[in-house]
Amino acid sequence: MEDSGRSADEDSVWDLPVRGDAPEPADPDLVRRLSAVSAATACAKLHAQGIRRTFVAGPRPLEPGQKVAGRALTLQFMPQREDIASGLGQEYIERHTALWAVLETVQPGDVLVVQAYGSAYTGCFGDMLVRYFKQKGGAGIVVDGCIRDAPRVRKLGVPIWSTGVTPHYASQAELFPWAYDVPIACGGVLTLPGDLVVADDDGAVIVPRRRAREVIESAGEHEEWETFSRSRIEEGGALVDYYPLTQETRAEYERWRADRH
Repeated sequence: MEDSGRSADEDSVWDLPVRGDAPEPADPDLVRRLSAVSAATACAKLHAQGIRRTFVAGPRPLEPGQKVAGRALTLQFMPQREDIASGLGQEYIERHTALWAVLETVQPGDVLVVQAYGSAYTGCFGDMLVRYFKQKGGAGIVVDGCIRDAPRVRKLGVPIWSTGVTPHYASQAELFPWAYDVPIACGGVLTLPGDLVVADDDGAVIVPRRRAREVIESAGEHEEWETFSRSRIEEGGALVDYYPLTQETRAEYERWRADRH
């Protein structure tokens, strides 16, 4: 890991912001295919692979009906300590922190994933920062903390999952933007730079980059047989026969699938 060589204070005992290695670019085709997978299905398929902690607990969609899939950029907030970052005057010092720095690295389609400990007093993003994120081509934000300027942010149309809203700016309370492009714990889930994210009304799920292709391939069949089962249940079929499929109804599904293809 390396740091940027910039410090918010010449007398600081630690150079900030800290930066890890930049993540690899996302495979556009992989992201496109993942965008067709629901968060619930991605979570279930990862669980079947033995990856159990993927649901980002806490953040909910700022606006219902939005969905996003993309490469994870990571941002880490840390507790303030007076000899490094006291919070005094930080609204102006923030421009030299990881919060500003990570926004300069945003590539079209990226999803910014933020560790903020569920703080109700830390407004990690507001109107200006989300506006800039949008101009850079960012696809969405998942933060286990709050945002500010909620009415203006909603109008920007950027899909955001957060734990709520607050009038505070990012370092007004107990946290400080510390590092980016580093492993973080967002909503209790380990998120590595370059992982993939899928989020919808059910919440956000972190998809390990090396597991994404397997998730997508297994999800395609899963969602297709659910479409079949849904139609049969609506026609009066028994739940026990069609969810999940039995040996007999799977054969019926295979015939249905062959007719469609």
